[in-house]
Amino acid sequence: MTTEARTLEANAGGHGHDDHGGAAHGSLKSYLIGFGLSVVLTAVPFWLVMSGAIADKQVTALIVLVLAAVQIVVHMVYFLHMNTRSENGWTMMAMIFTVIMVVIALTGSLWVMHHLNVNMMPIHDMSQMP
Repeated sequence: MTTEARTLEANAGGHGHDDHGGAAHGSLKSYLIGFGLSVVLTAVPFWLVMSGAIADKQVTALIVLVLAAVQIVVHMVYFLHMNTRSENGWTMMAMIFTVIMVVIALTGSLWVMHHLNVNMMPIHDMSQMP
């Protein structure tokens, strides 16, 4: 379809069905795979926590966090259709930038809170203040 024909069709209120703006579209199969993975990645951590299958709570928390990160990736790939091909890779670049900014903000906040906690006066010293 030529540019002129698209312009005429758009002005006439038609929809260009062959032009999707470079966005990826999923099939029923990919949506079902994404849904299945999401259910498994939700059910396994729920089972781990509710059953107490792993005695060490820190190991359980670490496994839950890893499975949560995997589920985020599953949602981005199967439902948001983020890949390096859609929109010439700009969606992936925007996502990488966002992840970097969130990691910097979270680690900086945790670092500041840790150092504030370490450097605070103990509670017994406060009672001796005039």
